[in-house]
Amino acid sequence: MGRFVSLFLVFVLLQACKTGSVVQVAQQMPVDTVRVVLPIDTIQHEEPKPSVTDERDSKEAADDLSFSYLKAKSRVAWKSGTNTDNYSVDIRVKKDSIIWVNISQSGLTGATGLFGQDRVQFYQKISGEYYNLTYDSLSTMMGFRIDYRMLQSLIVGNQPFKKNNSRVIRENENIIIKQDSGRIKIDNMLGPNRKLKKLLVRDEPSSNKLTLDFEEFTNLNQVIFPFSSQITLDVKNKDDKRVTTVIQIKYSKVELLETPLEFPFRIPAKFLKK
Repeated sequence: MGRFVSLFLVFVLLQACKTGSVVQVAQQMPVDTVRVVLPIDTIQHEEPKPSVTDERDSKEAADDLSFSYLKAKSRVAWKSGTNTDNYSVDIRVKKDSIIWVNISQSGLTGATGLFGQDRVQFYQKISGEYYNLTYDSLSTMMGFRIDYRMLQSLIVGNQPFKKNNSRVIRENENIIIKQDSGRIKIDNMLGPNRKLKKLLVRDEPSSNKLTLDFEEFTNLNQVIFPFSSQITLDVKNKDDKRVTTVIQIKYSKVELLETPLEFPFRIPAKFLKK
């Protein structure tokens, strides 16, 4: 159960635990708990439109999935070095606003995560550990920049970086959109269906890499959705050794909804008093 925090880029938190950067809370589960439910009328953030400096930028872009709410069930396989594990993960998303995950193993709920635009909350029920972190602190722990948009892209397969001055390369039936954001280099590979099929993000100074691969594109509510994805994170750990973590996500059910969802998140009351 201790590796629940490795999932779905929640594995970010696993890396944090290994480095000892996050303060561990009491192991004993308190009796007094508070159920936090986010309101359904949370403000959605409008996607900023990039200015076009190259004619190709306005024509070559991924066909993003348009949705209001998403509800999904998935199986996740995790591997890092010789360690492997499998989990069931329930997912709820309000576009550009909230991601909620419930992680279980052998039918038992082990952890719940809540990802907002600015912060990550994660509660591991078995051990009673609670994390309330900014994306900046997570990124520092990982040695790699992670934000809400990257996480949402991981789930739905949208192009996470909307940026001008892109360089477009045609490679047979595929289109590669190359982007440059300072020390970060980004390659977006679009397939014939104009969906993002591969994303490669590289931090040049550290050589840390994040790769997202999307497969099994299926028609869903008259749109195309990737029912299979793989995340590969190749970074240096605190001992300056390279560690590769691979997470495979396989969806068994995905619903795109207009009806608002709730995002229940239960934590011990003592954490709310801090």
